[in-house]
Amino acid sequence: MDTESVRETMRAVVWEGNPFEMAVRDVPKPRIQMPEDAIVRVTSAAICGTDLHTYRGLLGSSQPPWTQGHEAVGVVVEVGSATETFKIGDRVIVPCCPDIGHFATELTRQPANSCHGLGKDFGNLGGCQAEYVRVPFADDSLVRISNNPANDLDYLFLSDVFATGWQCLDFSGFQTGEKVAVFGAGAVGLLCAYSALIRGASKVYVIDHVKSRLDKAASIGANPIDFAAYGKGGAAAQILELEPEGVQRACDCVGYECVNADLKLQPDYVISEAVKVAAVGGGIGVVGVYLKLPVSEGTPNADTIPANINFPISTFFLKNLSMRSGTADILGLIPTLLQLVKSGRAKPDFVVTSEVGIEEAPRAYRRFDQKLENKVVFRFLWEGGESAEDSSASQSSAASSPSHWNKVLANRT
Repeated sequence: MDTESVRETMRAVVWEGNPFEMAVRDVPKPRIQMPEDAIVRVTSAAICGTDLHTYRGLLGSSQPPWTQGHEAVGVVVEVGSATETFKIGDRVIVPCCPDIGHFATELTRQPANSCHGLGKDFGNLGGCQAEYVRVPFADDSLVRISNNPANDLDYLFLSDVFATGWQCLDFSGFQTGEKVAVFGAGAVGLLCAYSALIRGASKVYVIDHVKSRLDKAASIGANPIDFAAYGKGGAAAQILELEPEGVQRACDCVGYECVNADLKLQPDYVISEAVKVAAVGGGIGVVGVYLKLPVSEGTPNADTIPANINFPISTFFLKNLSMRSGTADILGLIPTLLQLVKSGRAKPDFVVTSEVGIEEAPRAYRRFDQKLENKVVFRFLWEGGESAEDSSASQSSAASSPSHWNKVLANRT
């Protein structure tokens, strides 16, 4: 008997509106709703920094609960009658924001109203931190990859963070040979720095205060800057001592939850430091989130975020700087990044610090929030080709245990 058709529920990570808590629940499996849909069985999903904004009660829809997550790789298990490009069994990337289903002749306000893992106000698509996810307009949304489960982590980050880091460089106006300062050494910041190195930056500085993250930045060839180091004067002061004229490009991969050199919340700190460190005629790219939402059941702490921040407009003007911000064009960037991964030129999986089963989600979110993890991946496809359905009974025990995942990593490497 086909267990996929019999089971009506699935395990999923669920936001219930309680700050600093994340639950794992049985929720209804997604079903085909439109002829252009596909249902994907998730094999790997990740926690993103945007998920932490939800975890802290700042970002998402007004009415919880909803299933979390917007980064995933998986296998197509069902397609709608109008889906032509993909078939059952295809392994695919699930981009965070699927195609909107029509040709847009003008730019639209972002973020789009269609995004996985943010609830009803963002398209009600369901989340990717679950055993299954529905993808609308599948022919134009999904991206086919090799039929090898060991390659999940090579492709997973094309669904969001690799593309977002790459886009931040584009927003800054980067050109080959220039010097770059990247604020934030989380996954997006590290992949922004990685993108700069791939694209021929002459020097890349990465700014953070977490030693493990700075060590990771150094491991890929970037120059780490601890902006909170005692007596060093902050990020810009340290870089300007090395680069008196500044750097041509500055990239904000942090957003409104940034802290100053005393590690106290100061939402304008990164923007101000970016203006200081940018050279005359340079540019600033911003992909860190600056999105003020109303207080609601889904965003109970939204009033802790200011709608406006201080900006050093005089310095910005006098230095003839430019700045661009927004969400990344994930679908537009994937073809380029896909070729880099396929060729072996890019290996973005270096940002992963932990792989766990979905039942470990509450602990994984806590560790991620405390900066004890840099990128956590939930794995749904067990070794030996065993499906999520076949192993669901063991998911909360052996599949989530450190010993299991040590074996998985050992076998993969």
